[in-house]
Amino acid sequence: MNITKEIIKAKAEIANSNTAQDYEKIRIKLLGRNGLFNKLFSEISLLLPEERQEKGKQLNQYKLEIQKLLAQAQKSPVETDQKKAKNVYQLTKLGHEHPITITQNKLNDLFQKLNFSLYEGPEIETDEFCFERLNVPKNHPSREMQDSIYIKEPELLLRTQTSSIEARLLNDQKPPFKASFPGRVYRNEKVNKSNHFVFHQYQAVAVDKNLSLKDLIGTLDYLFKNMYGPDVMVRYRCKYYPEVEPGLGMDIRCFSCQGKGCVLCKQAGWIEMGGAGMIHPKVMKMAKIDPKKWKGFAFGLGLDRWVMAKYNIQDIRTLLGGNLAYQPNI
Repeated sequence: MNITKEIIKAKAEIANSNTAQDYEKIRIKLLGRNGLFNKLFSEISLLLPEERQEKGKQLNQYKLEIQKLLAQAQKSPVETDQKKAKNVYQLTKLGHEHPITITQNKLNDLFQKLNFSLYEGPEIETDEFCFERLNVPKNHPSREMQDSIYIKEPELLLRTQTSSIEARLLNDQKPPFKASFPGRVYRNEKVNKSNHFVFHQYQAVAVDKNLSLKDLIGTLDYLFKNMYGPDVMVRYRCKYYPEVEPGLGMDIRCFSCQGKGCVLCKQAGWIEMGGAGMIHPKVMKMAKIDPKKWKGFAFGLGLDRWVMAKYNIQDIRTLLGGNLAYQPNI
């Protein structure tokens, strides 16, 4: 660590602060039990014996300087605030963290505990990574299931799925690896209580030797139980997705009607929360990964629906409505 640089930065923070609260935060940050100086002093023990005395002396001098600066600055913070208030408008922060942000951050934490890296990709995507590399060649019937929004047809579009990030990851990384990636996606869909033309997904992919459906379902169970509690009811169905084989659809019991059937779950009693499966050998080969040596699983979560289930939100349109009066029970 560059000690001189850190001290210069600390002095600048003190000079640019004006309130007693600011100075106290700086004091804790620099001089507190877990502050900068204690950290720097602990690092001295790693130096050679002949270097320790000089560095210790230098640090003590810097510490005294900081203590003196803070003592001077804290003498009249009220006067400083009053003078500043005459010339500067005080802005009040309105609002709160969006439920999507809260849920996304929670999933980030869960995946990081499983040693998944976080990854991202472009929202404006090419046909190659949105379709071709996911085993969806031109004229493939599954393209009709995703009514795409093109910027320049037929090669440039708004991504319809976060699987496009998966395709880029497979192309860029050498196995083994595990990564997760949230993102906004776009489809020309009719907007209703459970569907929107702008929505969010959360994708994850893992490639390693000897991975199986057991690893995939175990990962999904871990996520469901940590998000909704140990008693959450989940079911897995066989389902077709061109980029995986075999494929799974995962549902939870409808959080609105508790499985009785309602408008939100379309009277089914269950709500689809995403799709998953073992990465198709063709997808692996296109990424120049040997499917005989490596196995992979991938899944995409309907992030908006995970949010709705978490906070009992009945209408997906509410999430993007921008109404500050709306505050879910979080």
